[in-house]
Amino acid sequence: MFQKIVLIFILIFSLLSCSKNEITYEPQDKVDAYELYREGYNAFERGDYFFANKKFSEAELNFEIVELAAKSALMSSYALYGINFYTESLDNLERYLRKYPADKNVIYAHYLIALIHYEQISDEKKDLRPLIEANKKIDFFLSKYPDTDYSIDLKFKKDLIQNQLAAKELYVAKYYISIQKWVPAINRLKKIVQNYDKTIFIEEALHRLVEIHYYLGLNDEAQKYAKLLGYNYNSSEWFEQSYKVLNKDYKIPKKKRVASKDGFFKKILDKIK
Repeated sequence: MFQKIVLIFILIFSLLSCSKNEITYEPQDKVDAYELYREGYNAFERGDYFFANKKFSEAELNFEIVELAAKSALMSSYALYGINFYTESLDNLERYLRKYPADKNVIYAHYLIALIHYEQISDEKKDLRPLIEANKKIDFFLSKYPDTDYSIDLKFKKDLIQNQLAAKELYVAKYYISIQKWVPAINRLKKIVQNYDKTIFIEEALHRLVEIHYYLGLNDEAQKYAKLLGYNYNSSEWFEQSYKVLNKDYKIPKKKRVASKDGFFKKILDKIK
């Protein structure tokens, strides 16, 4: 919950910092939309997202300046997100995008939509739909806003999603292998090779394809996948196992110690954080 609060304030920092001065100027003869917004903002700062959502919604209805009405609608969506009202927040964001398509802050709306779908992923073994929908929303954001600060976070989340989808395919493939249903097993493994080749499961998928084709007497196909595995992952344990399948007298050589890559990956993770 603490991380979510921090994220919310990071997301809206530029939104609010550039709007404070605007909110302080109140026309004398208008409904006090500015005061409604201030009340919503103060409630948001103290974590009272229910009240904040109410005041931001009221402010949107009373602002005659389109930019400020749009800002209020977006802040209402953030407030709903803050209390895990995901469906209501998504509905509000979709309405915001329809009503204010030219607003300068639409990037935040698209990012929050992707984030909400990602946070709704629960058990991918039971239901893949949230996973697939989150992947679709992230792809949309990355195609539209590839060089933004938010794209770094979403690229990391996309990698995690891709690994989850690949894991699901491998899980099903192994089940088919266990009951000797070779065709559906091959189809699942090929899907990993074609769609999830950047995941950690690609090596095992290629090895399983070697095993199945060799077992079925399709040596050319087995050799094809073994070469693909060897060319790209020749230091992998899965390549060694595939080599053993195709060369019965093969003995696994002792591995040479290599320099640790922990420092390199730590630098990447530090940047992502």
